[in-house]
This record gives sequence, C-alpha cells and structure tokens, in this order.
Amino acid sequence: MLLTTPDHQERSERRNMLLLLWDPLPPAEAVSGNQDLITDILLRLPVKSLLRFKCVSKQWLSLISDPQFSRHYRNLASAGIILCGTTGHIDHVSCGRRNSEPPFTYLGFIDDSAGTKILQSCNGLVLCCSFFELGKSRNYYICNPSRRQFLMLPPPSAKGCDESITIFGVHLYFDPCKSPHYQVVCVRNCAPSSAAANDHYQIEIYSSETRTWRLSGSPFSAPFDMVFDNGVLWNGTLHWISPTGASLCFDIVQEQFGEMPSLPSNEKWSKRRLRYFGESGGHLHLIEIYGSGTTQFQVFEMAKDYSSWIPKYQVDLAAIVNAYPEMARSYPDSHDSRFYLFSILFVQENEEDSLLLLHVPGKFISYNLIDKTFKELCDFGANSTKANTSIQIGCLHAYQFIETLSCV
Repeated sequence: MLLTTPDHQERSERRNMLLLLWDPLPPAEAVSGNQDLITDILLRLPVKSLLRFKCVSKQWLSLISDPQFSRHYRNLASAGIILCGTTGHIDHVSCGRRNSEPPFTYLGFIDDSAGTKILQSCNGLVLCCSFFELGKSRNYYICNPSRRQFLMLPPPSAKGCDESITIFGVHLYFDPCKSPHYQVVCVRNCAPSSAAANDHYQIEIYSSETRTWRLSGSPFSAPFDMVFDNGVLWNGTLHWISPTGASLCFDIVQEQFGEMPSLPSNEKWSKRRLRYFGESGGHLHLIEIYGSGTTQFQVFEMAKDYSSWIPKYQVDLAAIVNAYPEMARSYPDSHDSRFYLFSILFVQENEEDSLLLLHVPGKFISYNLIDKTFKELCDFGANSTKANTSIQIGCLHAYQFIETLSCV
C-alpha cells in the first residue's frame, strides 16, 4: 500500500509507454533508434535496472552515464521512507510514482564484522556507522545502497586535540543541485589547552572532493544537554534541539552558528516531550506532546525567515486508539493514570499529501493531516518488522530516501 498513488494521467502515461514497448507493429529498429523514447523509458526504471542496462549497448551505456540523464532522473524521482529496526532488516514505504519495489532491504554489502546501522539519508546517499564493539572505534561509511557502493571515511584529523577523539555527532550534507560532491560534518571534542573555559567542541568537515578532513572555525560551547547525533538538515543548515529546549544551528555553507526561536509552548518541562523533529518537502517540523495521557497535539512548522514556530496541523489520535485499544496502557498500581503507546516516525509534506507515519504496537499507521483519516499500512513482507508484533515502540527510525545514480 502506497502513501500516495499515481493519478489518472500518470497511469495513462505508463500504459502508453508499455504499449510502445510491446506493440509488435513498429519495427524494433524504429524503437531502438528513437533515443527520446528510450530515454523516457529508462528514466522510469529503478537504479539497479539501469546499472544492468548499461551492458545492453554502447549507446545505452553513454546515455545512462550522461550527467544530464542523472539530473533528469533526480527530477523525476519521488522520495520514499525507509524504516530501520534493531534486526538489520530495512523496510520501505513507497511514496513515489516510479515503482513500489524496495530499493534495498539490508546493508550487507558493507563489509564490517560489527554490522552497520543507518544514521542519516540525504538525497540518495546514506551515512552509516558500525555498531558499538568494546575496545574498537566505530567506522563511518557513506554509501549509495541503490548502487551497492560504499566508502569508509578516514578518521578525523585530530588536529587541536590533546587526547583521543570523542565524536558527538556526524552529519551528511549532499545537494546534487548545487554540487556533485558531498560533505560530512563531525562534532568532536577539542583540546582544553586550545579552547576557552566552556568551549568543549570542535567542528571538522570532510569533503568528497578533496577526500580529507579540515577544521572549521574555532572551538565552541553548547548547552550541557545538547544531543549532537540528532541533528536535522534544512536549507543547508544543521539544527539541534536539547531536551530542555535549547537550540543550535550550523550553516554548512557559511560555516557559522546561530539559534532557532524558542519552542512554541510555555508548559513546564516536566510535562513536555519532544516527540518529533525533522524535515520533509522543504519544511522543518516539530511536535511536542504535553503529558503522556493525551491523544491531542499540534504539528509546528518553522517560518522560512526563522521568526517563529507556526502551528500547522492539529492532531487527535482518539479514533486510532479506539481502533487499536492495545495502544492504551495504565501505570502499575494506578487506576486512573493512562498513557498511550505510539511513536511518530515521519511527517511527510509535499504538494500532494500531508501525512503522519505512526508506529503503534505491531502496526504502522498513516494519518492524513488534512482530512484526519487514517489507514493501516499492510505492504510489509513476511520477514519485515511488521511481522514482529513484539517490536518495542521507539526502537524504529524512519528516514526519507530517494534513489540516485550518484557515486560515493
């Protein structure tokens, strides 16, 4: 089941294209000689098919390898959502028009004895790291899972660091509309001798163009509870929010720090829970839930000029709780205090849809933010996390993913 379905015009275009492919009347030479037709067909295929079709002929190899073809392919691509649990299996919710087949379901092509997990996804490239092993440093990888390509990043340079490097967060930035090269931003510790009293952090940036790390700016300070591995990329800027509401931004292009407006609620911190912070369709979203016993909350969106958080959608999950009563739980030895088990995985907002992807015990739910309807997503395979009804809430991570022909 797709989060979005092709419209009538899209289905007609696909049908006409198939007729052109399979109609026995036009001679094969006429079809093979029509490069525009071949290009239109190839642009609608998944990456793994295109890689195989490079072997068909020199003409197809040249066409698929052309940077202009890659740009057109990117413009036609639609983003899906990949769901990652603790088992290493990766599920895929298709939001696109091209195909519903999962682009990948595991990262076994990365040769790491500890296994790997996804940290971020950015325009078709994925940042991964190895699982923690006692006595070993973590490895970090950039990969294109559609091409089954990966690159292990060299460790940061350790310049200005008197002791061993501690990495607090690593983030991928890739904007193929601006450059074919990507960058990786690392937040690490710095030498006490090279920093002011409260400056404990240093930014270091890796460039795929130079294949090297370099220091960015001077050491800096941050709120004591800032979690640097939960950054969100929006408009070329990394954004972090601490559990107590402090914020920090880093403009990757300008290499400058800033702050976001205060969070939207004046509720006491004992009642506030930041349940979602992410980007979709060029929008930065935030969801706070005030108390565990409520089914109502708002989806906030950051103003383009960073002036404020704007309430965008009102959500009430009461109907979902009624449909799935296993969401409702009670605290031990309490007759009145109830709470609800659900995890907000993703807010999808584009020209066609505004949806909330939820995980409730054993199920994935798509909630329409416009008309307040919901549906259970049932297209997961027998070996997927969907089949594991014992999966715990909060153990899943969702990332937007769009296929690309770009190399690492």
